[in-house]
Amino acid sequence: MVGGGQLARMTQQAAIALGIEFTVLSARPDDSAARVVHDVTVGDPDDPEALSAFGRLCDVVTFDHEQVPAPGLAALVASGTDVRPGPGALAHAQDKITMREALTAAGAPCPRWLAWTPETTMAHVTAEIGWPVVVKTSRGGYDGRGVWVAQDEEGLAAVLAQPLPEGARWLLEEHVPFVAELSAQVARSPHGQAVAYPVVQTRQENGICKEVVAPAPDLAEEAALAAQELALRIAGDLDVVGMLAVEMFLAPDGSISVNELAMRPHNSGHWTIEGAQTSQFENHLRAVLDLPLGSPAPVAPYSVMVNVLGGEHPDMYRAFRHVMARDPGLHVHMYGKEVRPGRKIGHVTVCGDDVDELLARARHAADYLTGVIDE
Repeated sequence: MVGGGQLARMTQQAAIALGIEFTVLSARPDDSAARVVHDVTVGDPDDPEALSAFGRLCDVVTFDHEQVPAPGLAALVASGTDVRPGPGALAHAQDKITMREALTAAGAPCPRWLAWTPETTMAHVTAEIGWPVVVKTSRGGYDGRGVWVAQDEEGLAAVLAQPLPEGARWLLEEHVPFVAELSAQVARSPHGQAVAYPVVQTRQENGICKEVVAPAPDLAEEAALAAQELALRIAGDLDVVGMLAVEMFLAPDGSISVNELAMRPHNSGHWTIEGAQTSQFENHLRAVLDLPLGSPAPVAPYSVMVNVLGGEHPDMYRAFRHVMARDPGLHVHMYGKEVRPGRKIGHVTVCGDDVDELLARARHAADYLTGVIDE
């Protein structure tokens, strides 16, 4: 797996159970996965030579993030290893305009959008999208970075005056009114077998996923099935191999539209470690190795995951005794990352049949771990 973050760390746990020899290419020896994976290559994931050498060590290469530059992906392919998902699929997760073009051509529901060019005028924005407008960098944005909301022409001009990441363009999208943010995850293997997990509801805070409820409460069965079918269709149309997360908006009228794509295990699927018969990490491995996929069925009526975000208290271990004694059914996952305010450093999961109770339990644990509360 290219990348040494927490997704690689949790994928390694699934690899142990399957007896898979798992190695990571990690930028630093103290990255999240590098701390626990036995076989680590330290190297720059942006360096084609490092990627080519890493690829020659492996039968299959996959990713814990999509932002590997095209020369590096070409080097991996040239190394003779199987790259899954392949560069053609990854292009749609790497560049939001490429994604929008493909989804629109395939008839998938999307917000109204346009790519800003030197010929684009404010009149075009008004006519084709309307105000306010969501402005995104086509490359490089994550966890709320690279996204702005411009209320008017003056606000849009101010955003467009900022420098773009290398190779990026400006994407302008309709500001979609929504009643919930959803994520539909599917796993797909090279020979086309695919499974769909229950559609979940996510709650964002400052652009970062804070909470996940699986399955999405109060979501009409018709909308849930439509979201799963759409995710499966996108996986097939884009030839995705491995996990695919399709982040969506649920409109007041019950319709859905695609916001983002992620071609890897995803934060919205961490609940599956305890809450599904087969976790997203195991199914990602099964998919990229072309093994039969495992059941995505939930093991409880509901699962709730709350991210643990870094605060002012770097020592989380001191809080374990309280949260574990208070709630023996709670599952704590820490990523071995340096604590910084707002950074994802872990998550907690609880499973049961009462959503409000589960949310209260998980929120209490996350708040106690980060020092927001002390009782």
